[in-house]
Amino acid sequence: MTVRNLGAGFVSMGREASAPPPPGTPAWILQDRGGTKCSPFAGSFPRPLLARLSSSRAPPLAYMSQVPLGEGGTSPPPRPGLPPLHVGPRGAWPQRAKGAQRVEGERARAMEEPGEGARQPQEQQLQRRGGGGGSSLALLTDLYQFTMAYGYWRAGRHREPAAFELFFRRCPFRGGFALSAGLGECLTFLRAFRFSQADLEYLASVLPGTTEKAFFDYLRTVDASEVSVSSAPEGSVVFSRVPLLQVKGPLLVVQLLETTLLCLVNYASLVATNAARFRLIAGPEKKLMEMGLRRAQGPDGGLSASKYSYVGGFDFTSNVLAGKLYGIPVRGTVAHSYILSFTSLAEVNPRRLQPQHGMDPVDFPSLVESWLSRVCQLLQVPVERVNCGELAAFVSYAITFPHNFQGLLDTFCVMKSGIPNFCAVALALNELGYRAIGVRLDSGDLAKQSAEIRRAFRTCSKHFQVPWFETVPIAVSNDVSEQYLEDLAQEGNEIDMIGIGTHLVTCPLQTSLGCVYKLVEVKGCPRLKVTEDKEKTTLPGSKQVYRLWDAAGFPCMDLMSLEEEPPPRAGREVEFWLVGTNGKSGKVTPTAVEILHRVYLKDGQVCQPLPSLVEIKDHAQASLNKLNPVHKRLRNPEVYQVAVTEKLHLLLLDLQRNSS
Repeated sequence: MTVRNLGAGFVSMGREASAPPPPGTPAWILQDRGGTKCSPFAGSFPRPLLARLSSSRAPPLAYMSQVPLGEGGTSPPPRPGLPPLHVGPRGAWPQRAKGAQRVEGERARAMEEPGEGARQPQEQQLQRRGGGGGSSLALLTDLYQFTMAYGYWRAGRHREPAAFELFFRRCPFRGGFALSAGLGECLTFLRAFRFSQADLEYLASVLPGTTEKAFFDYLRTVDASEVSVSSAPEGSVVFSRVPLLQVKGPLLVVQLLETTLLCLVNYASLVATNAARFRLIAGPEKKLMEMGLRRAQGPDGGLSASKYSYVGGFDFTSNVLAGKLYGIPVRGTVAHSYILSFTSLAEVNPRRLQPQHGMDPVDFPSLVESWLSRVCQLLQVPVERVNCGELAAFVSYAITFPHNFQGLLDTFCVMKSGIPNFCAVALALNELGYRAIGVRLDSGDLAKQSAEIRRAFRTCSKHFQVPWFETVPIAVSNDVSEQYLEDLAQEGNEIDMIGIGTHLVTCPLQTSLGCVYKLVEVKGCPRLKVTEDKEKTTLPGSKQVYRLWDAAGFPCMDLMSLEEEPPPRAGREVEFWLVGTNGKSGKVTPTAVEILHRVYLKDGQVCQPLPSLVEIKDHAQASLNKLNPVHKRLRNPEVYQVAVTEKLHLLLLDLQRNSS
């Protein structure tokens, strides 16, 4: 083994051999930042060599990629645009862009706007799943993927070009649509996809002992550099049987990707869709906060729920780590335990509060007590009925956060303790130049109580001549479900913000989207799965997907055709066959035609600008706004039409006949 410093900012590695390796041998190609090719290194990239290279004074490499050698050991043209390569004793991986992991600044106190992380393109965000630093999820898959991979390799079929499609068979929650989500994380996974030495050693321990060592040597060379992925933009409205992802590449590689891609798309799309349904019920004006971390299926599920409920239309999360990682605005108040920890004003420390405009500090508990008697008289509540511990908790919190005081009202009686105590503290703060930011309810009849609270605020606002007081925001939580939210809307209420946890993150109405990943083509030949269950019959061949729009400006059909077919045109009649209707056909004349899918990954390289989380959220809302209300209904929606062209329909029939 030799390591040669060739100067001019690059190094070369190669085996000493009397003859070049045969064509098709996997090789490592190293290039300088100017794209100048270096000598290829045939075979795997050994750990000892990396250790020697990293300990040497060799200049940094621009990048490294694995490609098949051509005739005579020559290397193919370089691939520009790959990130700089860091070579160390534990491996080689792309360097992250400067500052890619930096969390910019402190969050604004009110968190009204998304943080910088949510506005950054996903490829620049701090990633918690494989990517960036070279970590990989290559083993996050089912064992049978490797047994199939070994079968392909033993049969010499591992390099055959293949195409898979990822889709779901039924729209979730008995609804009429879904939101696609998880594409960015899929691309991150694919860019980092490779097997470490430790991965391969573990695989050798769980696969049958008869598995040839050369198979593991081959897996050491495997990555996603020949994989291509097309998809609708993340956050798009999607429908059953239409591919969410189309994945192409060598048969062995795209087979190995199945389970991980399903894992990254299934829950992300499900919870984004669930969040969108809550948003549709709540309407555009009410603020929604995701607060389901403690109910989520583990830390990873909790982070995913926070991220994708934001995509689906939520405004805030209680999850601090999700705020840091994704830039989602975070919110929070206090729990009942904080209120119960106090028993009297004697426990308040410190007691003095500096007025907003720089006057001498005042004894805040005394000021609150003077306001409490006035409030109780106005609201006709006996002073002795209010809870002293609750009052002390409110006072202590207000001294600690005078700009952010928010009261939890239902530890005791809302109207005879919580409201008088809150109003006394909030009006005392107002006297010193501060404004309370809201109240929260966590039990009882939320609609009725919100109306009573609003009346009390209006009474105080008018009597004490504090105009802003009547608009103090009212937040609620209490195991809020879709049905409960619908009941609130029908009853009418004065609620400004709703916190939703369990029924959002666990998706109890449907616990899985049920996405599947099916082979549709090998070596240019279409493949068809035929079973006794007609719903599980696949649609063969590599496809193009078009969205057809009607004269009213709504999407009316998703039409799938074979890739080689000419596209439908606006204003021209299109003949179609509806999917899943035993050959029901028809004709439609679209007023507009949209190509639904874009190529996001080409030969392992991201080839589309990746949007920020805020942009994905905005796209999801825009997609929903364009959808016909009959398809957005949460109960008994009209089924959106998904169809195929005549050529694809005839291919399906032909393959079905040949399979019978």
